[in-house]
Amino acid sequence: MNDVQPGTQRYEWIIFLLFLVSLPLVNPWVRGDGVGYYAYARAPLIEHSLDFTHDYQSANQSFRDDRIDANGQPLQRFRTRTGHLDNHFTVGPAILWAPFLLVAHILVLFARALGSGVAADGFSAPYRYAMAVGTCVYGFLALFLSYRLARKYAAPVWAFLACVAIWWASSLPVYMYFNPSWSHAHSAFAVALFLWYWDETRTNRSLRQWLLLALITGLMLNVYYANLMAVSVLVVEAARQYVTILRSGQPSKRQALDLIKRHALFGLVVCVSMLPTFYSRWVVYGGPFETGYLRLRDFLWASPALFQVLFSANHGLLSWTPVLAISFLGVAFLAWKTPEVGVPLAVACAAFYVFFALYPDWAGISSYGNRFFVSLTAIFIVGLGVALERIAAIFRRERIAVAMLSAVLAVFVLWNLGLIYQWGTHLVPTRGAISFREAVHNQVFVVPQQLTSQLRAYVFRRSELMQQIEQKDVEQLKKESNP
Repeated sequence: MNDVQPGTQRYEWIIFLLFLVSLPLVNPWVRGDGVGYYAYARAPLIEHSLDFTHDYQSANQSFRDDRIDANGQPLQRFRTRTGHLDNHFTVGPAILWAPFLLVAHILVLFARALGSGVAADGFSAPYRYAMAVGTCVYGFLALFLSYRLARKYAAPVWAFLACVAIWWASSLPVYMYFNPSWSHAHSAFAVALFLWYWDETRTNRSLRQWLLLALITGLMLNVYYANLMAVSVLVVEAARQYVTILRSGQPSKRQALDLIKRHALFGLVVCVSMLPTFYSRWVVYGGPFETGYLRLRDFLWASPALFQVLFSANHGLLSWTPVLAISFLGVAFLAWKTPEVGVPLAVACAAFYVFFALYPDWAGISSYGNRFFVSLTAIFIVGLGVALERIAAIFRRERIAVAMLSAVLAVFVLWNLGLIYQWGTHLVPTRGAISFREAVHNQVFVVPQQLTSQLRAYVFRRSELMQQIEQKDVEQLKKESNP
């Protein structure tokens, strides 16, 4: 493990400056799954309830068309047994948005008191910008914490390059900037915070640190249920500790009991910290453990999509974001070189992989790449940093290694940004499999011609451009329903 070297703070400042420069990319719209996530923030703030009627009515067209009748009212089939509108999305993003939206609401009310006509309904621009900027901030914090974690196991330069590469060569930017109302950037932050704090405290965790780790874990699960797979790092850690106790020459019953008590207390605090989720499920569905998602019995137990999750043209993880293959090699090397850290991280990756291979909607329906794995941003950065340092050992001089590997990473970044453009503008389908032959053709001949004008439209005529994109999405849905 590398100690933190003098001068490494300059990389943190560069990451921060890149974040500031990227802020104009923030897209303040609420659409698709984001309608559900945002409703858990807007409805309690504005209407002091979990009545999502206005959220349904004000949603984007492709979300609204299947849920609203001719009179503008939500269809009865979307009512649950408690009379509430279905909203199976998690409450964690709303918790994280709360400080930003509270500030926006106070400012809007103050402006209205001075005569402004801006609506205090949670849908007007100040609220949407607060939500989008909040998401971007959490995405930045995910990257910052991931860099901090990565530089412990790779030299700062490689941790920095890995951070920038995953930032722009993975699915993260879609959900950090373009679709900020979805949960994935928040999930990347929560998991990064969990892994960073787990690593900081793993050698000698005090009771207070156990309690704080439990609160972080609860936040992580409130944000995204599948993040439970990340808790496998603690399972691996616990297994190692209990085996060590059992193998000791003089087994310490007191030591084992103390560890059991800490683990039990950890579990209890995690459950308490998930009360927002349990309460929302109780109100909307009539039971604290009713998620609204598919039941476990409906998973693909007999035919898991093990190959498709990684390599399918239908949002396969590695086929869409190939830079992650290098990250996985780095995680494998870390597991061999530093097993007390690398093995838990590798097990967490494997747990996510198996879980989503069993999940019936493993492709994410409308997804850039396999969006579910954005949660593992921190592990991807650590793995890529370790892999880059290992590859750099081939070169005689570090400057040459930095230049060569930066050029390789730039290729991954450019490919990814071009594919994001194709996906966002519907040059390739947003749902289902794409033709990589067509995608390559577009990257070479179409994207360079359109990118400048579309980027100008994204900056200066964004509302109009988003309406065009939404209309294309509606047309695609109609074609799929009427082939």
